Amino acid sequence: MFYEAQLKQALEEKKQQHLFRHRRVLAGPQGAEVLVDGQSLVNFCSNDYLGLANNRDVIKRFQSAANQYGVGSGASHLVIGHSAVHHELEERLADWVGASRVLLFSSGYMANLGAINSLVGRGDFVYQDRLNHASLLDAGLLSGAKFQRFFHNDVGNLLKRLSKQQSQADDHRHLVVVDGVFSMDGDVAPLNELVGAVNQHPALLMVDDAHGLGVLGEGRGSLVEYGLSEQQVPIYMGTLGKALGTSGAFVAGSELLIETLIQSARTYIFTTAMPPAVAAATLESLAVIEREPQRVVKLHRLIKRFRDGASQLGLPLMTSRTAIQPIMVGDSPRALLLSQSLMQQGFLVGAIRPPTVPAGTARLRVTLSAANDEAQVDRLLHALQVAVREFPAQP
Repeated sequence: MFYEAQLKQALEEKKQQHLFRHRRVLAGPQGAEVLVDGQSLVNFCSNDYLGLANNRDVIKRFQSAANQYGVGSGASHLVIGHSAVHHELEERLADWVGASRVLLFSSGYMANLGAINSLVGRGDFVYQDRLNHASLLDAGLLSGAKFQRFFHNDVGNLLKRLSKQQSQADDHRHLVVVDGVFSMDGDVAPLNELVGAVNQHPALLMVDDAHGLGVLGEGRGSLVEYGLSEQQVPIYMGTLGKALGTSGAFVAGSELLIETLIQSARTYIFTTAMPPAVAAATLESLAVIEREPQRVVKLHRLIKRFRDGASQLGLPLMTSRTAIQPIMVGDSPRALLLSQSLMQQGFLVGAIRPPTVPAGTARLRVTLSAANDEAQVDRLLHALQVAVREFPAQP
């Protein structure tokens, strides 16, 4: 078949460009050490920032809720899938992030698609940071709104675009969308400046805080970190599958926003609700963070230790004060070689290559977790030193 030949050729091209991806098979739970393809590795590759994915209390709550509610929710939220524990989690999350109300989604991707496509459409405008997550970019493109991408964290460039478009179409909606913490760079959006820019125009600001929730603001996220209110950031998305250690996502905002999403977000209306046991486990994750604030403190202590050590070694760290600590490599083949060297030394660190990041910016993406300890960080730094000596950058 002609299409099979085309598919095969496309895959071969990916291999030749060092962009072919392989799935690794994890045997056992997430943690500081994992068994991957039969090899025991120290894990610096996970988004389990607070070490809650395999927490004993969270597991116990999950098991208890599965006994009470069963394994599946059985339907969408609007049919008969909205359990009491879903409702409790929504109320708890609203209190946690300082919002009027919260709506649960089955994934962050679905939350972003549902929210953006409910708020803008043809004739409207959506403005996105160039380094936004793929789900945000896809949502903007699928909405049918006029799509603008502004330079990364460049508020001046955003202001120019807002001024130009609004002078032409004042009666349409304008939505500005950013990540709170950028997933591949680890840097933080200038939220206070963005709020100021949006306030100069009749526009709304949406923040995807997938990598900020649980890490910044003593665990409560980027808006708490910056002291921002629901009025300043009316659309806030957070995920449950990273620092909170479970699965799913939510959108937080006003009563009016959430009711609008319930009535119009297709990714909410037309999908099965998350298992009630997952909601219950997430409630326990929030409780653990409150009982054990030292988890967030430890994470930031490890971040500082890693950055200080990497700086002493002269590693080309990108600017980040979050759990995501990328080391710029540049070309994909070398990024793969460095990652393989680390694996041979017993460390799991991902090599991030295009199209996940722009061409020429392949990197090692080190992610830290409160499950790690200082000795593991020190050993990783030594392994990085060995890898860089083994595969130096070409002049």
